[in-house]
Amino acid sequence: MTVRHLAPSFRLKRLALGLAAAALLAAQGCASVSGETTGSVSRADGGATISSLPAGQIDGALQSYGEAYQKNPKDKGTGMSYAAILQMAGRNDQSLAVMQQVAIANPNDRDVLAAYGKALAAAGNLPKALETVRRAQTPDRPDWRLLSAEGAILDQIGQSDQARVLYRKALDIRPNEPTILSNLGMSYVLTNDLASAEQYLRQAAKIPGVDSRVRQNLALVVGLQGRFDEAQQIAVADLPPQQAEANAAYLRQMLAQQNTWSMLKDKEKRG
Repeated sequence: MTVRHLAPSFRLKRLALGLAAAALLAAQGCASVSGETTGSVSRADGGATISSLPAGQIDGALQSYGEAYQKNPKDKGTGMSYAAILQMAGRNDQSLAVMQQVAIANPNDRDVLAAYGKALAAAGNLPKALETVRRAQTPDRPDWRLLSAEGAILDQIGQSDQARVLYRKALDIRPNEPTILSNLGMSYVLTNDLASAEQYLRQAAKIPGVDSRVRQNLALVVGLQGRFDEAQQIAVADLPPQQAEANAAYLRQMLAQQNTWSMLKDKEKRG
């Protein structure tokens, strides 16, 4: 049974802001990790990103990249990868400290400045993050990752209209890029336009190899509209059992923040 959309609320806004922060995703071009046991780093757009590492592998990756970073703290690839792993582990202050050192060593590198901006945003320093991302951009050679990253930061400071202009500029450069579509979808969550959010998140989720958080956020948006069974199916589809359960648990946790889990289940029983 379908339930009406939730009314706008402070709690929904807080939830959406947290998701928008996470939805920076790979917008600034996080380094990727190969499937090899050595955990070698590549800079290709494709492949498995650090953000797709199973939770059980994060501790090992932290140790591996931490040791590599300690040996060569000025290395761009190692530093960016270590910072991304630290963010996944929730160690945002340490991630920012790593990216500060990498940025000092590579002051004019756009990838580094973009990742530094991401670390600043994750640590809550949004004005400095915005300044850093804008400094990395060049008007004659606009980078879609930087446009999307700037949009995500603007969303977090309440400038969603300006953010969406940037997302669409980024899509002009990189059509159907899932990270941009995901950020655009989360922008609409911030203004409680869940139908538009679902549209863009569905488009992103259909793209092969998309970050698993896109599917999680799509499931959440569907769940917030009252379609609980569909949301759970989206959260666990085509995943191995352990990851499926992790995604289902994530969905329950997020909906519980809105006090919607029990409401939806009760309505299903009554329906």
